[in-house]
Amino acid sequence: MRDFYDSMLGRVARRMIGRRVRDLWPDLRGLSVVGLGYATPFLGVFRSEAQRVLAVMPAGQGVVQWPREGRGLSTLADETALPFPDRSIDRILLVHALEGAEQTRPMMREVWRVLADGGRLLVVTSNRRGLWSRFERTPFGHGRPYSPRQLSKVVREAMFAPYQTAAALYVPPFHSRMILSSAAAWEKAGERWFTGFAGVAIVEATKEIYGGQIVFSEARNGAYAPAASR
Repeated sequence: MRDFYDSMLGRVARRMIGRRVRDLWPDLRGLSVVGLGYATPFLGVFRSEAQRVLAVMPAGQGVVQWPREGRGLSTLADETALPFPDRSIDRILLVHALEGAEQTRPMMREVWRVLADGGRLLVVTSNRRGLWSRFERTPFGHGRPYSPRQLSKVVREAMFAPYQTAAALYVPPFHSRMILSSAAAWEKAGERWFTGFAGVAIVEATKEIYGGQIVFSEARNGAYAPAASR
């Protein structure tokens, strides 16, 4: 994933998805933000305004240093036992997390547990109908893709209420300078005429607190050490 986002194609994907994420979350001043999965390409924009920004990478995926310079803000953890107290995080961004999760429901329950009452969850997944999910040379071609309807169902089953949906990444996943240089035009055309064929499906949801309490019976494991020394 690190190598992909360092490539020309990856930089275009980061820009197109990041723009949509920013549209949905335009102002996070004073809030705590956690990215789960491989969300670091989309977290940097929030560092100047959020109270704190942390990246949590699943143990099965491995962890990379983030940011590359300065104090480390990434950690390795079991996605079913996140190293945060109950109701302690204001915003959680899931990218490259749901598609490859071995235990989807326990992971989503952990997200529910640590998200503050009234907090927001933003999930970005590969779109089942999109072209990107069909090419294994990008991270979007691995794991289980979701249709927007399937994604909303997963969110509802985890006691979140979908708030709004979006899509991004209409440019084809080809290493062509001509195609990549016209990525903005592809996005505009896709948003207008081909919304069902975006590379990623996005849903923003709020935490439901009136439907009962989730009981966690399994013992929690501690997080691994941060990726970078302080």
